[in-house]
Amino acid sequence: MSRSSDARRLALALVLGLLVTVGCSNRSDPGSGDGRSFEFWSFSGINQEAAVAEYERAHPEIDVRLTEVGSSVETAQALVTALSAGNVPDLVLIQGDDLPRFVEEPDNFHDLRRFGADRIRGDYLDWVIAQSTGADGSVIGVPTDVGGLAVAYRTDLFAAAGLPTDREQVGALWPTWEDFIDVGRRYTAATGAAFVDNAATSVFYQAVNQGSLKYYDEAGEPVYRESAPVREAFDLALEAVEAGITAGQSSFSEGWGAGMQHGDYAVLAAPSWMLNAIRTNAPDTAGSWDLATIPGGAGNWGGSYLAIPRNAENPEAAWNYIRETQSPAGQLDHFTDAGSLPTTPSVYDDERLASYTDPFFSDAPVGRVYTESLLGLRPFPIGRDSSTIGQEFLNAITDVEQGGGDPERAWERALDNIRIAIGR
Repeated sequence: MSRSSDARRLALALVLGLLVTVGCSNRSDPGSGDGRSFEFWSFSGINQEAAVAEYERAHPEIDVRLTEVGSSVETAQALVTALSAGNVPDLVLIQGDDLPRFVEEPDNFHDLRRFGADRIRGDYLDWVIAQSTGADGSVIGVPTDVGGLAVAYRTDLFAAAGLPTDREQVGALWPTWEDFIDVGRRYTAATGAAFVDNAATSVFYQAVNQGSLKYYDEAGEPVYRESAPVREAFDLALEAVEAGITAGQSSFSEGWGAGMQHGDYAVLAAPSWMLNAIRTNAPDTAGSWDLATIPGGAGNWGGSYLAIPRNAENPEAAWNYIRETQSPAGQLDHFTDAGSLPTTPSVYDDERLASYTDPFFSDAPVGRVYTESLLGLRPFPIGRDSSTIGQEFLNAITDVEQGGGDPERAWERALDNIRIAIGR
């Protein structure tokens, strides 16, 4: 996330070039590695180096060869190429929206029940582990985190706009997304400044993830065209744009980070992992932020899985990494170190999580806010092209917000581009 798009493309090109070169050469047999090292592909922007370094300190005999391929989408793309070439890493991190295409082809991965995943699957949120479980019962991935959801807001900017700053009072301002947009109108009218960073990820992407039906039905058929929750979320985003309350800064862009530091907008949708991005991009704003309940009360943005490709040379070493780092204790440690919200509900009552507060965010009860946002979540089916479908909806909203696109044609434009992209 923190790298420029050019750097990500370069990293991806290097990985794909390596695949072409190695894929044409002889390769050791699957499982023939030395067991003391393994190759790990991750996406960038999540400080994976720190987690790997901690594991290596605890296991000095193990060498983890980490490659940060690029964005989550680029990492999934590189994995598709690697599976085709027969030259795969031992361990790979897959973002949740990219996972279904791989679950549909479980023969490309080790069924982690072989290593004992069937004995630990009860450690994880049911709806999270279900996403990495194939139709045949195979488990191809162990979840690493979920996002949970809250709204991060600037208390100093709210005070200047004459709005309340207490987190409970702020959350009460917007029980619905319509109320959220109305608060934005009040803020912008009072200050002349934007209220929210953008409509695509902070409105549409959150509202659409709160419905019980998204892009696919339970049978795995695409229903994005007729899904009422999708259209409602899309229209809400366009309403926010029309209201003139958005800064038009795409998440993780340079302008978005600079705007966060300079107070160019007052709120953004913030899963637990976003807190570190705020600290990094706006270090001088410590103590000026707080967290309030998301409109609708529940939500999740994010979540990834660790998987072991079938032709991995060191599958046992990769599994040992998964087993230790993604245990309930391991996920709790990672939360306290890096802020990634555990997928293991047994630790939600642990004092280290339940009572965790963050001074950067006005001592907000981070652990409680994010775990409560998950408890009311209604899971929805995810299909093989959910990531692509979602991106085209985001693109259409961004075109209206930043490029002057016609809001009357935005919905049909998104549908046309999705049909071209996925052929359905």
